Amino acid sequence: MSGTTLDAAAPATSTAAAEARLPSFAQALRVWLKIGLLSFGGPAGQIALLHREVVDERRWVSDARFLHALNFCTLLPGPEAQQLATYLGWLLHGVRGGIAAGALFVLPGMAVMLGLSVLYATLGEVPVVAALFFGLKCAVLVLVVEALLRVAKRALKTGEAWALAGAAFLALYAFSVPFPLVVLAAALIGYAVPGRFRAGSHGSAKDGPPAVLDAVLAADPGRPARLAASAWRAGLAAVALWLLPVAALALAVGGVFADVAWFFSKMAVVTVGGAYAVLAYVAQEAVQAYRWLTPDQMLVGLGLAETTPGPLILVLQFVGFLAGYGAGGLLWGVLASVLTVWVTFAPCFAFIFLGAPYVERLHNNRALTGALAAVTAAVVGVIANLALWFGLRVLFADVRRVEVGPATLDMPALSSLDPLALALAALAAACLFAFKLGLLRTLGITAAVGLVAKLALG
Repeated sequence: MSGTTLDAAAPATSTAAAEARLPSFAQALRVWLKIGLLSFGGPAGQIALLHREVVDERRWVSDARFLHALNFCTLLPGPEAQQLATYLGWLLHGVRGGIAAGALFVLPGMAVMLGLSVLYATLGEVPVVAALFFGLKCAVLVLVVEALLRVAKRALKTGEAWALAGAAFLALYAFSVPFPLVVLAAALIGYAVPGRFRAGSHGSAKDGPPAVLDAVLAADPGRPARLAASAWRAGLAAVALWLLPVAALALAVGGVFADVAWFFSKMAVVTVGGAYAVLAYVAQEAVQAYRWLTPDQMLVGLGLAETTPGPLILVLQFVGFLAGYGAGGLLWGVLASVLTVWVTFAPCFAFIFLGAPYVERLHNNRALTGALAAVTAAVVGVIANLALWFGLRVLFADVRRVEVGPATLDMPALSSLDPLALALAALAAACLFAFKLGLLRTLGITAAVGLVAKLALG
C-alpha cells in the first residue's frame, strides 16, 4: 500500500518540481513589457527579440517549441509576432499570461503611435523624433540579420529544408507570390514528405538542462488540456468583444466610427502574411474610397509604424486617427485611433485562444509536424525577404522595382546610399557582435549617435 502511495506521489513531486522552475507571473510581465518597449523592426526584428529573450537568454522555451508555435501563428491572420507572444504567454501562465503578453506587445507601440499621430496632426513632422528613430532603425537592421542567421542555423537541418527556404525567398522577392500561397505550398510539401524536414527536438538551445516549459510539459503532459477550457472561453469572449461593438456602431451610430470599425475589422481577418500583404489595399481604400488621408500621409504613417515599437500593422492606427481627426477634430481622432486598435487586435486574441489548445497536440503527429517543419523552413525565406526589404530601405533612399525577365526585383540606386545609415548599422554590428554589449546598450548607443549626427547635419 505504501509502495503504491509512493509511486503515485512521484509524478506529482516531479510535476511540482518542474512547475517551480516556471517564471512567476510578475517576472514574465517584466519580460513582456521589455519586449513591447523594444519590439522595433517589423516582424523579423520582433521575432528575433522574442527568440533572444525567451529561448536564448532565459531558456523558458526550446527552439523547436518556439518554431512550432511560430509556424502556427504564421498561418493565422494578423501580426504573427504579437500572436506568438500571446501563445507563449498562454503556455506559461494560462489565459492571463496570454492576455498580458499580447497586450504588452501592443500597448507601448500604440501609445507612441497615438502620441506621434497627435503631434503630426497638430505640429507636423517632428525632426528630433525622426532623428532618434533613424538610429534605432539602423540598429534593428543588424538585429534582423542576426535573427536570420540564428533561425536558419537551427531550423534548416536538411538539404531539402535549405532548398525550400531558398524557394520561398525567391517566390516572395522575385515573383511576388502571395504569402499565403507560399506557406500553403510549404505545408503541403512537408505533409507529403514529413521525414525531409525536421526543425529539431524539444530541449534547450544550449547545452544543459531542457528549456523550462518543455520540462514542465514533459513532467505534466496534461497541462495544455487543463488550460484548454479557459482558453476557449477567452477566445469566445474575444470574438464577442470584437464583433458586438462593430455591430452596435454600425446600427446605432453610423458615420466615421462605423466605417472605421467595419473597415479595420475586415482588415483583421485578411492580413495573412502580416501588414505588407494588405497595405496596398488599405492605402487604396483609405485614400481613394474613404478619402481619410492623402498618399503622402499614408507614407508618413508607414514610416512612423516602421520606426516605433510594436507590430507594423499599427500603421492602421495612424489611418484611423486621421479618419476621426478629419471628421471631428482631435478627440474624434483619439477615439477612432483606439477603436482601430481594438478591432484590429481583438481578433488576434480570439484566433490564439481558440486554436492554441490544438497546437500542442500536433507535436506527436508525424505528418502535421512535418508540415509545420516545412513551414519553418519557408519562414526562414520569409525572414530573409523581410530583412532584404527592410535593409534596402534603411540604407538606400531610392529603391525601385526592376523587371529582369519573368522576375521583378527590388534594385537600389547605388548613388542613393546613405553613408550615415551604413555607418550606424556598422556601429550596431560592432556593439552587438564584437563588443557583446547586448540588445539594450546597442539600441541606446546607436539611437543616441543617430540623434546627434542627424541634428548636427541638419
